[in-house]
Amino acid sequence: MFRILLILLTLASATAATSQTQVPQSAPEITLSFAPVVKKAAPAVVNIYVRTVTEEPTPFTGDPFFEQLFRGFATPRPRVLRSLGSGVILTGDGIVVSNYHVVGRATDIRVVLKDRREFNARVLLADKEVDLAILKLENARDLPFLELRDSDRVEVGELVLAIGNPFGVGQTVSSGIVSGLARTGTATTNARGYFIQTDAPINPGNSGGALVDVNGRLIGINTSILTRSGGSNGIGFAIPANLVAEFLAQARRGNDRFERPWAGMAGQPVDADLAASLGLPRPEGLLISDLHPASPFAKAGFRVGDVITAVDGKEVNSPSEMLFRMMVAGIGRTAVVTRLRDGRAKDVRVAMILAPDDPPAEEMALGERTVLPGLKVARANPRIIARLGLPLSTRGVVVTDPGPYGARAGLQRGDVLLAINGNAVRRSRDVARALTRPGRWLALDLLRAGQRVTLRLRL
Repeated sequence: MFRILLILLTLASATAATSQTQVPQSAPEITLSFAPVVKKAAPAVVNIYVRTVTEEPTPFTGDPFFEQLFRGFATPRPRVLRSLGSGVILTGDGIVVSNYHVVGRATDIRVVLKDRREFNARVLLADKEVDLAILKLENARDLPFLELRDSDRVEVGELVLAIGNPFGVGQTVSSGIVSGLARTGTATTNARGYFIQTDAPINPGNSGGALVDVNGRLIGINTSILTRSGGSNGIGFAIPANLVAEFLAQARRGNDRFERPWAGMAGQPVDADLAASLGLPRPEGLLISDLHPASPFAKAGFRVGDVITAVDGKEVNSPSEMLFRMMVAGIGRTAVVTRLRDGRAKDVRVAMILAPDDPPAEEMALGERTVLPGLKVARANPRIIARLGLPLSTRGVVVTDPGPYGARAGLQRGDVLLAINGNAVRRSRDVARALTRPGRWLALDLLRAGQRVTLRLRL
């Protein structure tokens, strides 16, 4: 027994000795650093200075009565807002990617390179929901740019660098690792977000900057942090490079709005209880709970109760992941979607399409001769449903913009108008006709969030 214990102690001592930190044995080991990566990547990361001119509201702004009554007495004054952020050059002719919240509402954009060259820039394509924007630098050529890496090949634990302009002090570099993948709805209030998580410090002003790997390739655009103090706590989020690549492709095609594929379905993540009821060996995938008749998934043979587990070979476990995978696939292409039905998996090709405008939406704005001028309505169809985020079963005439008078009357964006003064509403022109000469009272019957509501106004 004593001999066995002696052998174990000897082995433990030997293991401890070999696991100790080794003293560098050569000059390359002594000078090991991220300097070569920074030299390669930093010139393609730019500082962005934004000037936004807005009108400072008066006490009567937005009031349909007093705004008209006191027009000219209290003129809105322009207010100039200045902010800064970062961006990444994607092409030699000056196409730059940044965050929407950095440049989306800018009046003037000035971009400064690491070598101090300055360029005016304009927005080619921007999307608030995804929080990305593509810029074009004026009269730019032969600029340094970063190669986009396939972000689906990024792994947790990889070394990364975050490069940007935090707090306006100038370009800085921070290091860390990829600490998580497929983070959804945690970095911002946008539940459709899909992020790479990193512990590399990201501070205010880093937004729009680069998250690069050890080879200097772009794997993500730094966009936000999870913090209570306002500073970096080691939980930062970056938009994956594969989505940046799709934005770049659409900007090159001349799109001024980002087009995202329409699923035409609703689903819920499969948790442990749901997996048990479905007879699945483990919780995985997205259970289809509703399906529009015009959905490309319905046309491909999917039905309510099917479970989607992957898109193009990548796991899908939430609506956010599903939307991300469809956006990366891109409009006009087909995606291979893995479906589980009755315990059997099957790969099905699904077309990535825009939400169809069928039947025609007939969107219209009511004129001054109606009692609610500025009210915009449209007939519900897949495109309107997708735009307003309405339930797939929505039918009838929908409020797309209440306008100042409609908002004062209590109408909201997304309300479904059922009847006006007891007369059923089926088409947009029915609303215009009913509101031209409504009488002394106005009764609006509508659906709001699935609840029937009646608004009564005296005219």
